[in-house]
Amino acid sequence: MSSEDQDAQEDELLALASIFPKDEFKRSETSQGGELQVCLDLPPNFEILIKGDAAANFFNEHFHNSISFLPPIVLHFELPSDYPSASPPNFTLSCKWLSPKQLARLCQHLDKLWVENAGCVVLFAWMRFLKEETLEHLCITSPHEIEVCPIVCQDWSESSDTAECSSAACSLEEVSLDRRAIQDVESVSALIKCILDFNESQQKKCFESKSYMCNICFSEKLGNECTYFKVCHHVYCNICIKDYFEIQIQDGQVHSLNCPEPKCPSTATPAQVKELVGEELFSRYDRLLLQSSLDLMPDVVYCPRPSCRTPVVQEPSCNMGICLSCHYAFCTLCKLAYHGIIHCNLTSEKLPMVLKEYLAADEKHRRFLEKKYGKKIMYDAMEVESQDWLKNYSKRCPRCAAHIEKIDGCNKIHCTKCKEFFCWLCMKILDKTNPYDHYNDSRATCYGLVMQI
Repeated sequence: MSSEDQDAQEDELLALASIFPKDEFKRSETSQGGELQVCLDLPPNFEILIKGDAAANFFNEHFHNSISFLPPIVLHFELPSDYPSASPPNFTLSCKWLSPKQLARLCQHLDKLWVENAGCVVLFAWMRFLKEETLEHLCITSPHEIEVCPIVCQDWSESSDTAECSSAACSLEEVSLDRRAIQDVESVSALIKCILDFNESQQKKCFESKSYMCNICFSEKLGNECTYFKVCHHVYCNICIKDYFEIQIQDGQVHSLNCPEPKCPSTATPAQVKELVGEELFSRYDRLLLQSSLDLMPDVVYCPRPSCRTPVVQEPSCNMGICLSCHYAFCTLCKLAYHGIIHCNLTSEKLPMVLKEYLAADEKHRRFLEKKYGKKIMYDAMEVESQDWLKNYSKRCPRCAAHIEKIDGCNKIHCTKCKEFFCWLCMKILDKTNPYDHYNDSRATCYGLVMQI
């Protein structure tokens, strides 16, 4: 290696290390080479699309999403001893979301740039082309359909010239591929996960590097000291939102960990809650959230033993629950020890309360009470209630014994069944021609009491 080439290589590698951050440029420790990771600047609301049976296994028909960041194009290079005076860098170009055919076109353009700049260092020019012109060069617009090729040759040549081409099935037609072009993806599911994870991590990184004003305390803080609600895009400092969440969890309002903005429906993710409130309060939050979810499930009941309270899944055709923790067998209706096909015990103390509940219930709840205590018991209880009412608020006609209710202040009663008149006070049958004579007789106990409220 000539001293000129050695100096040029060292200067270029030092320049790259000073221009690009460590996550974009990594110099090799064992050779004159390294790795450049190029993240493209996507236009706003950029959409990607993945079709095919593989994507349909995870999503409806295909995967479609709007993203802000895509995984980088990775340029791995080694500098030969006669670079840049005679030979270009040896390189591979890999990417998860570009097809081998698209990567091959980029490799060809990198070769072209070397020819145009023969004898000069070229890595920065390659980097700038990949970052600024890839989308235009490949005619990529939104929505962009990502092609996943089942066969990819991943060997790369030591030669600086265009490598030998191999055949790959990238659709129905065969395309000639550059062996330096590598679509680094294991499967469609792995590709989708990688794209979503990278987009989320880059969005978080971008958020943490900017300053925001808290909508509660109105102080300006960096994003790494703030919490961001994804749906509504409202931002609050961690101190304010932490206090807000802690109060809600301590009060048992685990479904109220939403954005503090009035009428905003956006809710915090469990990961955000855990990061803010700590392990102890998060355990309470997680427990209450699980319990409230179980309470909404119609086939889940709790073990009635106060020291246990383990959730028990109830069989739809059986009223028996068996606790898997303490092995207690109980009736899921009355929560007492399981009593087989015998109806739940209804004590005399509980009967008035249950009957009142039954009379006020809708049809569905009445069926439940009949199932729990038995239909006959409920009807017998209603009959007892009716008899008590008749005893307290009605009297029998002295002629036909029909139950009569007095509805106004007049004590002269007319039986609607037998058409007889009688006195409500003394129960004496009255003269049909002039029933009021009974109340005009000074010798009668009901004298002057025809009207009595």
